[in-house]
Amino acid sequence: MKIEGYYIGVDVGTGSARACLVGSSLILAQHEIEIPREELMPDHITQSSTFIWEAICTCIKEVISKASICAENIRAIGFDATCSLVMIDKNDNSPLAVGPDPNNDDQNIILWMDHRATKETDIINSIGDKCLKYVGGKMSVEMELPKIKWLKGFRSIKDAKFFDLPDYLTFKATGKETRSFCSTVCKQGLLPSGVAGSVDGWSREFLNSIDLDELNENNFESLGGSITKKGSFLSAGQPVGYLSKTAAKEMGLSESTLVASGIIDAYAGYIGTVAAKPTSGHIIDSKMTERLAMVAGTSTCHIIVSDHELMVPGVWGPYKNVLFSDYWAAEGGQSCTGALLQHILTTHPSYNELIGLTKGKQNPFDYLNSILCSKLEKLSLNSISDLTRDLFVYGDYHGNRSPLSDPDMRATVIGQTLDTSIESLALLYLASCEFIALQTKHIIDTMVKAGHNIKTIYMSGSQVNNELLVELMVKATDLDIIIPEHKAINLSSTTSSSVAYGSAILGMCAYETYHCKEKSTSKEILWHVMNEVTPSGKLYSAKEITNKYEQDLLNVKYEIYLDMIKTQKRYRDMIKKFNNKK
Repeated sequence: MKIEGYYIGVDVGTGSARACLVGSSLILAQHEIEIPREELMPDHITQSSTFIWEAICTCIKEVISKASICAENIRAIGFDATCSLVMIDKNDNSPLAVGPDPNNDDQNIILWMDHRATKETDIINSIGDKCLKYVGGKMSVEMELPKIKWLKGFRSIKDAKFFDLPDYLTFKATGKETRSFCSTVCKQGLLPSGVAGSVDGWSREFLNSIDLDELNENNFESLGGSITKKGSFLSAGQPVGYLSKTAAKEMGLSESTLVASGIIDAYAGYIGTVAAKPTSGHIIDSKMTERLAMVAGTSTCHIIVSDHELMVPGVWGPYKNVLFSDYWAAEGGQSCTGALLQHILTTHPSYNELIGLTKGKQNPFDYLNSILCSKLEKLSLNSISDLTRDLFVYGDYHGNRSPLSDPDMRATVIGQTLDTSIESLALLYLASCEFIALQTKHIIDTMVKAGHNIKTIYMSGSQVNNELLVELMVKATDLDIIIPEHKAINLSSTTSSSVAYGSAILGMCAYETYHCKEKSTSKEILWHVMNEVTPSGKLYSAKEITNKYEQDLLNVKYEIYLDMIKTQKRYRDMIKKFNNKK
């Protein structure tokens, strides 16, 4: 089947909402609006669903206007968003305050990176329920049930309804309470029918044991219902229904526009990348189950699918049905990557000088890369990593998501001096990039040890524009990296649109599924659409690395990285033993 027509992909990230309009595998128009967030107390980070929805509607109207496309010709729309918790009133769907300000109902989203519910997470993990096996052994503070448990201590949740943000967007678009397996399985503890004996999806016993019995009422109504009663749960790209009259008017679209099942933003990155072919003519012979999607922005997610259940310690999943029906997904992650580099820059004494030198002229990271390249050439060193022989960064400033699954991990820097020049900033930035690459290797090694066969990395997100970082990842992992290059009107190509483009693919899949006359499974349709419309990409080949010295040096630094983990844990244990004696 040839994919025709026009589709819209909506991507709601941590800091912005973006829409792209796609036709004939071209991005015809894009528009983006920044999303504010509030942090009245440390680790309490909130957003407004009202603002986000209005921003989405504006973005959609803008791309239709820019592309000069008739709204009636838009066939379908797909949504992705961060895995953030939305709370609304179950009676009138109005926003409900999630705190810390109890009177501000406009702030009704707990952002994914909010870490207020650490105690609640520990209580949930102490129960040892079977669903915890499918989130890497224990729930993360970034997931939804710990947040809901915190909210119960903050306010009554009896009249509340809860959504992961992607599902809230499809609800706003259609008026239907449909939930995605992606959101509910990955972030809320639902087990699809047949997984570990699950029938309803949600477990009454588990919810009772963690003092969230309100969620059991009326067949789990506040979570979207059970799989067997009142609930509707879909895999990626399956059709939810048509736009409601209200949503169509707000977006400037036709009520005949289909809406696809929503998906977490990292998984949209998977959809928009892993079917890419390299532009160089290099043949990629890896199977679907051998391709790792790496979605690298504020944080980084590492997603791979398998045709059978594989447990990976410290890695979320295996999640059934979240991408393809009857397939499993594993999700590794780094909570702080783009955020780490931004923190390193903005807290350094030379930051203002750096901005003064680059503002309006050059990306600050590109400027630092040029400093490093000049220094490497001047000193005639064998590898850029030689510049940081005596400087080591362990960058878990915001805890560790994978593969340690330890929210108490913190950052460590070894080898700092009194130097506060821009050159010292460049070296600290390089050591931080090395950390990101080495932790990526750690996650991949853990996945491979558990049974995954990873041959190729497909990368998307803002970090793909940092060539130094990408090349360090190739050297550290010894794997090819492919970065799709989307063709866009008025732009030669764009390498950072894979997530929004992935959501547009969801719309294509929903349309093809709804109109498909052949007996094809949803997995077959989605994979076909991905192969049909995913653009080719730039290849960073591990086979072309001729400087063995560089990889050997990074391997030594990997041993130091692992030792820094052991040392930090040992220090924490020493303090814990001291406190116990008191």
